[in-house]
Amino acid sequence: MKNIDYLVLIRGINAGSKNAIKMEKLKKIFENMKFSNVETFIQTGNVFIKDYNNDKQKLSKKIEKNLSIEMKNEIKIKVLNINELNNIIKNVPEGFGGNNDKFKYDIMFLIEPLTTKEIMKELIILENEDEIYEGKNVFYIKRSSKKLTGSYISQIANKWSNITVRNLKITTELYELLLKRKTASKSKPLG
Repeated sequence: MKNIDYLVLIRGINAGSKNAIKMEKLKKIFENMKFSNVETFIQTGNVFIKDYNNDKQKLSKKIEKNLSIEMKNEIKIKVLNINELNNIIKNVPEGFGGNNDKFKYDIMFLIEPLTTKEIMKELIILENEDEIYEGKNVFYIKRSSKKLTGSYISQIANKWSNITVRNLKITTELYELLLKRKTASKSKPLG
């Protein structure tokens, strides 16, 4: 059986005082769940793991259950493998991320069973301020830096508990780190 690298995106970790946790403790929780090669990245709930389980739904349920018990609060997560993250990065719209002085660029990850169709029914886009591009289980969001609080897109992530958001720069770094982990595990000699 193959040991697979995954990225776990945890919704709402260290957002204000709610769900505050130190990364050392978060890492320990994952190690106690018997995942190997556990690493955390910045304080916003990004965890890299290795596991033999290739059933992501089963994996997600196990992680959510354990984190919810540890955090004493319902925790939602998104589990991604290298191929899924590669597709998300590869499908970033042309020009997206090109003007960081004027705009904020985020990727909104949908946690199953939530679908893009459900979100699209409720989205209100501020003309000349917001742009949203639909991807596979994600949205690419461009918002005016000056009008972030007025953007309905900012409010949608708070309304739905099955959404977690990372900015484009962090998402790209997470992809590069996951790719590096996968490459490193392939080059390790056996025995």
